[in-house]
Amino acid sequence: MEAKIKLGADGIDASSVVNEILSTVEEKRRRGVYDDARVARAERCNILTLKDDESFMEQYLACLRQIIPVDMNDFEIFEKRSRFSKLFVSVKKIIWKLLKFYTYRMWSQQNQSNSLLLAAIEIQEDRHRREMNALRERIAKLESER
Repeated sequence: MEAKIKLGADGIDASSVVNEILSTVEEKRRRGVYDDARVARAERCNILTLKDDESFMEQYLACLRQIIPVDMNDFEIFEKRSRFSKLFVSVKKIIWKLLKFYTYRMWSQQNQSNSLLLAAIEIQEDRHRREMNALRERIAKLESER
């Protein structure tokens, strides 16, 4: 692999630094360190660099599986303004408690829709993969009969 990182300083072996970075990344990838949803969101920008269709779909579906759930957990409410901050936080908490029921309903419906869409994509991908394998076997069989 050709290094895309250029380092230049006295006493630094650039190729060994790049090789160390690449090996560390590969080791972390094997251990699953990069299987976090935040990394999946960052990786979707890099998904075009995958080598073939199969690895593309595997990575794409893995990213989708990680990012489809909408986080329904409560969050900390804070106020940046120092003046009347306790009052603002209290008002925001009251508003959140009043709206929580409706937002949970929307989020749960969104999670359900996301899950159904992902399932449909996975079913289509599986069907496509089986059809392609069957066609490849058929072509191989026809070519061997020649």
